[in-house]
Amino acid sequence: MTSWVGRTAAEIAAAVREKRATPREVVADHLTRIERLDGRIGAFRAVRAKAALAEADELAARSDLGELPLAGVPVAVKDNLAVRGESTRIGSAATPDTPVDEDHVTVARLRAAGAVVVGLTNVPELCVFGTTEGVHGTSRNPWDTSRTAGGSSGGSAAAVAAGLVPVALGNDGMGSLRIPAANCGLVTLKPGHGVVPAGIGNGDWFGMSENGPLATTVEDLRLVLSVLADTEFVRADEPAPRRIAVSLRSPLVGVTVSGPYTTAVKEAARLLGGAGHEVRRADPPFPLSLGVTSLQHWTAGTAVDAAGLDPARLARRTRIHAAVGRRFLPGVRTGDRRERLRRRLTPFFAEHDVLLTPALARRSPKAVPWHERGWLPNLLVNTNYSPMTPPWNLTGWPAMAVPFGTLPSGAPCAVQLVGRPGTEEDLLTLAEQLERLHPWQRTAPPADQR
Repeated sequence: MTSWVGRTAAEIAAAVREKRATPREVVADHLTRIERLDGRIGAFRAVRAKAALAEADELAARSDLGELPLAGVPVAVKDNLAVRGESTRIGSAATPDTPVDEDHVTVARLRAAGAVVVGLTNVPELCVFGTTEGVHGTSRNPWDTSRTAGGSSGGSAAAVAAGLVPVALGNDGMGSLRIPAANCGLVTLKPGHGVVPAGIGNGDWFGMSENGPLATTVEDLRLVLSVLADTEFVRADEPAPRRIAVSLRSPLVGVTVSGPYTTAVKEAARLLGGAGHEVRRADPPFPLSLGVTSLQHWTAGTAVDAAGLDPARLARRTRIHAAVGRRFLPGVRTGDRRERLRRRLTPFFAEHDVLLTPALARRSPKAVPWHERGWLPNLLVNTNYSPMTPPWNLTGWPAMAVPFGTLPSGAPCAVQLVGRPGTEEDLLTLAEQLERLHPWQRTAPPADQR
């Protein structure tokens, strides 16, 4: 009997459209794997087993099944996006456990394309941190369950990396797609502002947060991104040579990048140069104040999202983060600091088409109850391991995490690709070239086989 676990979304959708598989068979296979493995991984806050099977049967009866781009594909949704009939807890005890009446627009688009939502994935409280743990569970890296999957889309990344679903939906306000993707060996793209509908929290963290997919292949990423954006991202037959700047330097003063991540970037640069691109070392002119600007926006976003929630039901680290952010709100809301950063970096991206950097500075932290620890330890551990992602939320420009190489532990390593506005297709093409030149293993070994 054929199992559909471990197949890509593109493979599953083709099989369902061609009647080689039914939506129920595909969804049931993945639900069985979730039941077997998720106790160790902690990807899901809620699994919709009964509802997902019913929706798979409804999907099978659709007259347009043979035309749906995601026909029968099981997907997981980050628990800060509304799924009809389910509550949206955002990793907190302070949010209401009340079912919502309507899907978020991105969820609605996935369902319209034939996807079946099998569950909602764990996030850190209010999606603040780059580690995923809290009152609803801890999401672990399937490659090394002693380590966090990352955050804040940690549950979504863990679900895909463990083969619990072929693709998942997450979002990125300071790196929340790219950080867990880099930890878990996945490919993801934080699209530029306005490419995919946002509608995340109370104001999208001042327009810095973007929704996007997590996948094991660039083909799947392109497929799901096209559905989310309602715009087809078409692969170029002949990729054009690009001017690629290579930077190994952390944007934040005092934070260094460890050897495995710099090695990955150098090897990726060598391969891209061999593929015909113009590759040279060049560091973006980040201002010394970037760390302060990032902190101001990060905390202010939390202050907005925490407004109206019972502080007594929030974790201490979240309360402090929000309290710090409240004093920055007036300045952050003007957008002046973000505009100054864009103006400073624009000439660099006029000279270079794409920036290649490490995705992270070091491997992910231990999967421990960070939500029970103080604010400062959380701040330091997040800043020291993931300094590479926030600048591109501040600018609103597209950025990808691409698996590349391995860490000494055997867990995946990753690089980051950044482009100017409107260059999502260029980034996808480069990621495809890296995928072809340096293939990566698509999913981690099952949790019960390590």
